Amino acid sequence: MKVAPSLLAANFLHLEREIRAVEEAGADLLHLDIMDGHFVPNLTFGLPLIKTIKKISRIPVDVHFMVTNPEQYLLEMAEIGVDYVSIHQESVWHLQRQISVLKSAGVKAGVALNPATPVITLYPILPELDFVLLMSVNPGFGGQKFLPMVYPKLRELKEYAGRVNQGLEIEVDGGVNNLNAPQLIELGADILVAGTYIFSHSDYKQQILGLRT
Repeated sequence: MKVAPSLLAANFLHLEREIRAVEEAGADLLHLDIMDGHFVPNLTFGLPLIKTIKKISRIPVDVHFMVTNPEQYLLEMAEIGVDYVSIHQESVWHLQRQISVLKSAGVKAGVALNPATPVITLYPILPELDFVLLMSVNPGFGGQKFLPMVYPKLRELKEYAGRVNQGLEIEVDGGVNNLNAPQLIELGADILVAGTYIFSHSDYKQQILGLRT
């Protein structure tokens, strides 16, 4: 099971120090939430900062696009060297085409689902995906409360992936903490994204271990 600290909750005045701290604490990925103020009601960081983070990161970088036009940035993500990219099923008309672009460029390709979007919408494309990101909050802001409605979605996704794509990784993002992590792992989560839970405490290693154990 992998832990991916969400840098949205980090101290941006000392971003490189924060990245080094979570790397040393045992993080497996760095999760970047890219928001445009249209698909979700918030703005975060853009391409120059993604490029800078990738240059200094010693662990894989996981970019989650919460934007209305992710297709404009996919090839640039590959050029930057981003390792994982997820785009929202709700944000694109031609999902299979964009997944093909990512995979052809050597990037791990994923699809993110909002809490109210059913897993069945991914059935046709699931064999082609490297991972699926299940949102356990409505995207747009950090620090939100976990929505238990993700539990049956996770169970369904894990069962169906077992039939059509056994190598699929399942990522869960939103309100993840040491209380809900055990059930998420038991139901099949492979990557847990946590922002506030990790960065609001002084001991990042203890918080990451709390998710694993």
